[in-house]
Amino acid sequence: PMLEVRGLSRRGVLEDISFTVRAGEVVALAGLVGAGRTEIARCLFGADAWSGGEMLLDGVPFVPRSPHDAIAAGIGFVTEDRKEQGVVLNLTVRENVSLASLSKVSSLGFVRRGAEGAEARESVQRLRVRTPSIEQKVGNLSGGNQQKVILAKWLQIPLKLLILDEPTRGIDVGAKREIYQIMNELAARGVAILMISSELPEVLGMADRIVVVRDGRVAGALDRAEATQEKVGALALAG
Repeated sequence: PMLEVRGLSRRGVLEDISFTVRAGEVVALAGLVGAGRTEIARCLFGADAWSGGEMLLDGVPFVPRSPHDAIAAGIGFVTEDRKEQGVVLNLTVRENVSLASLSKVSSLGFVRRGAEGAEARESVQRLRVRTPSIEQKVGNLSGGNQQKVILAKWLQIPLKLLILDEPTRGIDVGAKREIYQIMNELAARGVAILMISSELPEVLGMADRIVVVRDGRVAGALDRAEATQEKVGALALAG
């Protein structure tokens, strides 16, 4: 597996969380709001410390002490709060796209605007971001296009694992379809995807496997072939 989580615990929040995500696989964390799904993601991304258990990335022990460690290991995190934590609304598309990879477009501590612009233009084209130009402020874009700019940001690093927390919340139907297409393209390229979603049709439509979290524990896991709304709902609500 690309990512192995074994017995991950965080005092008072998570207990004995275990699951795997393989390269090219989409695994969904399903469950009720407050079940602990985002907390799992924050531990994986080095944003929160955990108190027990272990994580392996490509078979090697992985202990991220900060998001910087996670990014260096090839992990991206599309947070649920797009406007607060995903994009910088008063920066341009060009500036936002390079936020996770400044070292790649910098020399001697200065950003090379030409290199930054070339990456942004390529990303805008590849992800079909609707913007008048790469110099447009991200705050002026629609929710769906803001989400694509966030994805473009993570595509600038050697991405191994992408965590997506409620990736299509507040996005129109057309943009949702495009976000799903981008996720499928990434998985086809061998990126492991861990998706948190409260929308059961989204979970059932996108995930190869579904891990249901309830009260900070794993309540059960289902393969795509056996998963139904009723089964996922029963695991999320039982107790």
